[in-house]
Amino acid sequence: MSQIKPVTIYTTQFCPYCIRAKRLLESKEVGFEEIKVDFDPPKRGEMMERSGRRTVPQIWIGDQHIGGCDELYALERTGNLDAVLVE
Repeated sequence: MSQIKPVTIYTTQFCPYCIRAKRLLESKEVGFEEIKVDFDPPKRGEMMERSGRRTVPQIWIGDQHIGGCDELYALERTGNLDAVLVE
């Protein structure tokens, strides 16, 4: 039986792209670790260092950096998200 890789998503509270990305994951019943960076400069710094980007959301599936909301939805549109999620 396949297992879902751990998903990590860096977010801010009122970001519409963060909300969309979380909704997509929730619709697939995929759990995720959410790291809120609104008022946590060290966590935002960690996100920027890991991703090389300043914007949220930043999403990892396992050790693979997916990117943001647009990249997550692009994987879904092409039918590749399920395969990326499974170990």
